Amino acid sequence: MHVLIVGAAGMIGRKFAGAIASSGLSGTGPVEQLTLVDAVTPETPAGFSGEATCLALDISDPLSAPKMLAGRPDVIVHLAAIVSGEAEQDFDKGYRVNLDGTRHLFDGVRQLSLTDGYCPRLVFASSIAVFGAPMPDAIDDEYLTAPMTSYGTQKAIGELLLQDYTRRGFFDGLAIRLPTICIRPGLPNKAASGFFSGILREPLSGKPAVLPVEDSVRHWHASPRAAVGFLTRAATMDLGPVGHRRVLTMPGLSATVAEQIEALRRIAGDKAVALIEPRPDPDIIRIVANWPRGFKAERATALGFRAESSFDEIIRIHIEDELGGSL
Repeated sequence: MHVLIVGAAGMIGRKFAGAIASSGLSGTGPVEQLTLVDAVTPETPAGFSGEATCLALDISDPLSAPKMLAGRPDVIVHLAAIVSGEAEQDFDKGYRVNLDGTRHLFDGVRQLSLTDGYCPRLVFASSIAVFGAPMPDAIDDEYLTAPMTSYGTQKAIGELLLQDYTRRGFFDGLAIRLPTICIRPGLPNKAASGFFSGILREPLSGKPAVLPVEDSVRHWHASPRAAVGFLTRAATMDLGPVGHRRVLTMPGLSATVAEQIEALRRIAGDKAVALIEPRPDPDIIRIVANWPRGFKAERATALGFRAESSFDEIIRIHIEDELGGSL
């Protein structure tokens, strides 16, 4: 089994590669080869005993796709993207990477398919940003996509491309719409959603955090551990039951910022909560106002995808995975 991870130096990419190194991909046999690609050279995950190829490539360059696909990977997981805030600030860069880069990868697979019948499993990490206001409190699987950001538009186009390339038999594709991943470890990135993690991550480490929105804001979340589970299942499951509609909204947890903070209080106490400083940011408020608040992810749940059921659980996962199991 040969797995290609595009965006392998990002948080989810690193964790997914690490999961492969420790336990493989359930039901597919051993992973003997990893190709890891990002804008910076990814690192081979600790404990991986197979052959690893780590490449620093600009996926917006059409010449990058043949290099990524040279080893004919059996499974391709496409995670690479310019995040929401940066894609909104830099229109050209967002479309160059998120749209053109995706099209180059998909078309690279298509060319090989036409040449020799190559047909890998391809998992595309989409986003709940494909939805836009007005929205019900819980969006069902039939609700239309109407993005209100450039990032959401780029992801929606990627979903449509995947759907058509799968229909034509160039690859066996599945797009999974990820919730906001919380708590993200490490340093903040340029994602507009970064504060959802920051108001928990920083206080758990004894650092101050800024809250740029009202605590009544409700949003859809899942942990990094759940995200790895989503990718693993998408990469290995029988896609027959999915049918023609190859896009799934992943399960998650709908919670307000106030509920996040109360979970922090239960686990880390008032001292941690006191480190959160409300500081309204009009740009963030404007973007977040057009984001979904919750979902009825019935198709994905019926197909075996799972996420957390409380923010206490999400916080405890962060403590276990990132803080050594204790505060």
